[in-house]
Amino acid sequence: MLVDFAADVAATPIQVEAAAVAAEKDGYDGFGAAETKHDVFPALALAARATSRITVQSAIAVAFARNPMSVAVLANDLQLISEGRFQLGLGSQVQPHIERRFAMPWSKPAARMEEFIRAIRAVWAAWGGGERLAFRGEFYRHTLMTDFFNPGPHPYGNPPVLLAAVGERMTQTAGRVADGLLAHPLTSAAYLGERTRPALREARGGDLGDFTVCLSAMVVLGADEAARSRAEQAVKGQIAFYASTPAYRPVLELHGWGGLADQLNALSRRQAWAEMTALISDEVLDTFAVTGDVAAGVRSRFGGLVDRISLYTPYDVDPALIARVRQQL
Repeated sequence: MLVDFAADVAATPIQVEAAAVAAEKDGYDGFGAAETKHDVFPALALAARATSRITVQSAIAVAFARNPMSVAVLANDLQLISEGRFQLGLGSQVQPHIERRFAMPWSKPAARMEEFIRAIRAVWAAWGGGERLAFRGEFYRHTLMTDFFNPGPHPYGNPPVLLAAVGERMTQTAGRVADGLLAHPLTSAAYLGERTRPALREARGGDLGDFTVCLSAMVVLGADEAARSRAEQAVKGQIAFYASTPAYRPVLELHGWGGLADQLNALSRRQAWAEMTALISDEVLDTFAVTGDVAAGVRSRFGGLVDRISLYTPYDVDPALIARVRQQL
C-alpha cells in the first residue's frame, strides 16, 4: 500500500505547491489536490515544477465541466511538466452542479463518462501515432486535428486515468476504460469488498492485477482527548454532509442506514448542518472513519482492498501526528 498526501480541499495554488514540496520531503509516495475553490490544474503545475519524485494527481478534476479535448491537452501538459509523474483523476460531480454551476449538459453520467475517457484516449492516440482523429460518439465528436495544434508523441507516455466512482455503473465504467478507481471518502471496508471490487472484477474480466484502487480515508487524530473529540465532531459533520447526497445512498444502504440518508438529505435542504451532525452516531463514525490506533486500523481495514491511501482530516491537526501515521504505515 502506497501512502499519498492529500492537500487541503480549500488550499490555494500556492499552498498546494508548498504542501507538495513538504510531502515529498516527508517521504510520501504521491500527492493529490482537489478541485473546489480553485482550478486543480494550475495548482498541480506548480506542484510538479517544485517536486521531482512524487506522483501528482488531480483528485478530482470535474470532467463534465470541460470537454475531452481540453482535458486531453491539460493532462498532456501536466505529464510534460511533471516528467511523467502526473495521474489524471476525473469525476463527474452531481447533476445540480454541472447544470447550475457550470451550465453544462448532464445525461447518462456513466455512459457519458465512458465516452469522455475514450475520447481523451482517441486524442492522445492521434497525437502519438499519427492516425487521423475521427472520434464520433453519442455525446462528443472530435474529428479535426491539424499539425499546427498537434503536440506529437509524448516523451513520457500518456498519464494514467483514474475515475472517481461510487455506484455500480460508474465503478464498472472505471473498470472498462480507466487505469484506476478513486474511492469516495464515504466508504467502508464492507462496501469496497462487497460492491466496489466485485464490480471492477466483472468489468475487467476478473483481473485487477494492473488496476489501482485509491482511497482518501477519513481518520480521527488528536494529541489529547479534547483534540480527538473535536476531530470526531468534524468528521461526523463531514460524514453527514456526504451522506446527505443521494448519489452516495447505496453506501449507507449496505449498512442498513437508508433511512438516515433520507433524513440527512431532507435536513440538507434547510442547511441544518448541526442537526445533521447530531444524527451521526458513534457506530456510523466508526464505520466510515478510522479511530483509535489509526495506522493499525488502516492496515486491518483496507489492507488488500486498496493500493494507495491518503489520510483525510477535515479539521486542524498537528502535522507530526499525520507524519507518525505515515511512518507506521
